[in-house]
Amino acid sequence: MGKTIQIEAKDQFKNDNYVAYPSVGTKGCIVVLQEIFGLNAHIKAVVDAYAEQGYLAIAPATFSRIKKDVDLGYAPDDMKAGVELKSAVEALPEEGVLKDIQASVDWAITQTNGLKVGVVGYCWGGLLTWRAAAKINGVDAAVPYYGGGMTVEPSLSLMPKCPTMAHFAEKDHWITMDTVDAFKAQHPNVEVFLYAADHGFNCDHRGAFHQESAQMALKRTLDFFQKNL
Repeated sequence: MGKTIQIEAKDQFKNDNYVAYPSVGTKGCIVVLQEIFGLNAHIKAVVDAYAEQGYLAIAPATFSRIKKDVDLGYAPDDMKAGVELKSAVEALPEEGVLKDIQASVDWAITQTNGLKVGVVGYCWGGLLTWRAAAKINGVDAAVPYYGGGMTVEPSLSLMPKCPTMAHFAEKDHWITMDTVDAFKAQHPNVEVFLYAADHGFNCDHRGAFHQESAQMALKRTLDFFQKNL
């Protein structure tokens, strides 16, 4: 369904984006932010699924400033490689990959003559979604899934500029429940949902996939975007 295009950021960096168009009409835009495993088959399937829901959906390759064409699986070696790439991207000067996410948001708005834009992200993409809600212009709704780092400082203190919903997993050993409680206390206006699942429960390519939780989170996310976009 989708295709890969290049979008230029304000510093002239050209980044790959996977984009999928709805078959009939367009009711809004969704920017999908990847896990640490690159712009892989799972993320492309997520983009395609949002397009099937009537959205222009697009996923920027958020590792590209460090390494192009990253497409990892979920084996231990893939995890190690993804963690190293994430660390390298996080070490970029201020703004870093946010410039590429901003470019994707701007492109989506232009392509749809100003329709509203939602951002959704998973794992590291959840953290980037939280940052996008606070720092990127043109974002009308944001939904981070188990964003590692968003429940502790310095990201805990970010203030979203748009309606935000967050999904967390009760068995997540990367994001402990005490930090989720701190997040809820700090951000009472964010809708927070907990699931009896582990980190990565949305990804059907991972052993942590939990179908019931993934379906419930998706329903809540689609209802949230329907309301705010």
